[in-house]
Amino acid sequence: FILLHEYRLANCIRYPKDLGIPAWRGRVPSRAISPAPNFAKMMPGFGMQPQIILLKEGTDTSQGKPQLISNINACMAVADTVRTTLGPRGMDKLIHDDKGKVTISNDGATIMRLLEIIHPAAKSLVDVSLAQDAEVGDGTTSVVILSGEFLKEAKPFVEEGVHPRSIIKAYRMACELALAKIKELSISLEGRSDAEKKDLLRKCASTTLNSKLVSGEKEFFSQIVVDAVSILDPVLLELKMIGIKKVQGGGLRDSFLVDGVAFKKTFSYAGFEQQPKSFTNPKILLLNIELELKSERENAEIRLDSPEQYQSIVDAEWNIIYEKLDLCVQSGAQIVLSRLAIGDLATQYFADRGVFCAGRVEAPDMERVQKATGARVQTTVNGLNSQNAKGVLGTCATFEEKQVGAERYNLFMGCPEARTATIVLRGGSEQFIDEADRSLHDAIMIVRRALKHAEIVPGGGAIEMEVSRHLREAALTHTSKSQLFIKAFAKALEVIPRQLCNNAGFDATDVLNKLRQKHAANDGSGRNFGVDVNTGGVVDTYDAFVWEPSLVKLNAIASATEAACLILSVDETVRNPKSENPQDSMPAMGGGRGRGRGMGGRGRGMRR
Repeated sequence: FILLHEYRLANCIRYPKDLGIPAWRGRVPSRAISPAPNFAKMMPGFGMQPQIILLKEGTDTSQGKPQLISNINACMAVADTVRTTLGPRGMDKLIHDDKGKVTISNDGATIMRLLEIIHPAAKSLVDVSLAQDAEVGDGTTSVVILSGEFLKEAKPFVEEGVHPRSIIKAYRMACELALAKIKELSISLEGRSDAEKKDLLRKCASTTLNSKLVSGEKEFFSQIVVDAVSILDPVLLELKMIGIKKVQGGGLRDSFLVDGVAFKKTFSYAGFEQQPKSFTNPKILLLNIELELKSERENAEIRLDSPEQYQSIVDAEWNIIYEKLDLCVQSGAQIVLSRLAIGDLATQYFADRGVFCAGRVEAPDMERVQKATGARVQTTVNGLNSQNAKGVLGTCATFEEKQVGAERYNLFMGCPEARTATIVLRGGSEQFIDEADRSLHDAIMIVRRALKHAEIVPGGGAIEMEVSRHLREAALTHTSKSQLFIKAFAKALEVIPRQLCNNAGFDATDVLNKLRQKHAANDGSGRNFGVDVNTGGVVDTYDAFVWEPSLVKLNAIASATEAACLILSVDETVRNPKSENPQDSMPAMGGGRGRGRGMGGRGRGMRR
């Protein structure tokens, strides 16, 4: 009957009225049709349903448990990529991009940024790693590993049919308990003398540099980092007031700290060598104009009646540039810096009058000089003289031009307005210096955070083991399924000491058993014990000065938990391949009927 029904619909055949089906307009067969029962009334669930299309053709949708498992596997794969870079014995990654640039690094945020991950769920781990780098500066690898481990522990429950919302609720509960325990275990540095604080900050910086490529010179660089941060304004602690300059050549020990601003000598003309190269308490003028002889650049047409008129035009161009240079010298400035070019005429002019000049100074360097010396950038020199230039010019204690390797650097030291510092890095290869730059950035961020939030916790996996023990005990107070999920969260925290052992080549099972035995002591005497990567045993990391700011652990666990909960809350992924190609998604530009010009349409005012 179904086939007969579809055949009559397709051929527009009229049904008899007693079937209860409306008559169709069309050709009517001459033969009689025997009455048939009302099929729609007999089997109401098998009626023909119209197909509803919501998404574009080619759209791929994945949903349900398989999609969630797929997202978890993708995040675990990302975590496995950076897992081997954790800790002082972690390995480095060599990343070669399509432009031929080679990067060698074990910094989690750098690796995650350069991998160019395209999986939509795994991108959340990239975001959480970059957020950790921007907020704290260290712990970028730990946050990715923790996120992957949280998802790995949740995967068996998802496969067994547990609702993800139950896991998310328990994970957030466990996260709150973990953060509270870390705050309880943190040790405050308040009330210490300045010498003690600097010593403690140096140990925090050494712990950060211990896992970097420059770990062999961690004592040297930790002292430089602490001195650089100590120079800054203690209230603001602006990161951009610490400049890092890289000069290839020499060794790491040739690096040095400048108490002020330093930048590479800019392009200069012949008269530059005749200028003085050192000053004491100089006046500094900052400009954003060109000091160069330029001819008329517009398409101007000038009609002349005599050669004298042409000469007057040439003399006017020379008078304009000389007037600018005279005003700069009359202001009393001994150092003139400009964002734009300073030509050969201006260079020789300043050299004859004992003034140092530099053009094409980069914007970050100009900004640091402006804040450090108190000078104001001028866009014109009109009206600039010795009387009204007092509020415009800046000053510093000493200025000198110094040879650093094959480069020459301009050093502004003893700046009164804002305290700033510059670290000049030396090294053999470009990749090595770049990695040293990233390492020092992490150490500077850690010292800044330790100054603002003067609380530390023992490192080496000690804090993770103690929090894990606390969560296992807290889980026993729950009678619901949350007990299992909190225990899974506690087990996931042990990935940090386990990975430290694996990366150092030790037996993780033996070391973790020793740590569990130490942390199980009722008197709390073993709560500071962590992994000793030098001997393969356990050690009191607080007494061994392996310290980390508590903010690193707080932010890492909170961010990793939120990233894991975000992945667990996604049960469907909709992907439109056409939208990934911007050319397919762009509308046709030639057939519109609007009023736009130049598109080949047929709107008003268009060419036919």
